[in-house]
Amino acid sequence: MKSTAMSFYAKFACLLMGLLLFASTLFSPPALAVTQIELTDLSYNECPADIGKGTVTSGGPVMRLANCFIITGTTINKSGKPVMDADVFGRIFDANNNPAMENRGRLGAIDVIEPGKGTFELRVSVPDALETPLKLKQFKASGFAAKVR
Repeated sequence: MKSTAMSFYAKFACLLMGLLLFASTLFSPPALAVTQIELTDLSYNECPADIGKGTVTSGGPVMRLANCFIITGTTINKSGKPVMDADVFGRIFDANNNPAMENRGRLGAIDVIEPGKGTFELRVSVPDALETPLKLKQFKASGFAAKVR
């Protein structure tokens, strides 16, 4: 008799847990999956004098003079929905293939990327010792379907 009652309670507990799990999927908030954004038609220009004047980069214990550039390009959002808080990743090399930003893949962010094709602008500072022209490689962005808080 005791084992039959214990078996009933175990089955009831399993059933109750299953129902709670099922109910939680009905009322859970939507997942904020990362959306990949293609970045094409990349180019850059020097920053206007009023923006780039006195720009420095961190170089360990000493601040170094830097050149300011505005990177522009095209965004391609195939998701059909706006993408928010998109992080921009890429590699920047100088004319001699020296990395402009070692150990740093994230270059900045784009607040909102509308569906379809659009444009973006991103300001970066690179050490002034690097020779131009710069080479922009492996650029991409990824963001979310809603604002991340």
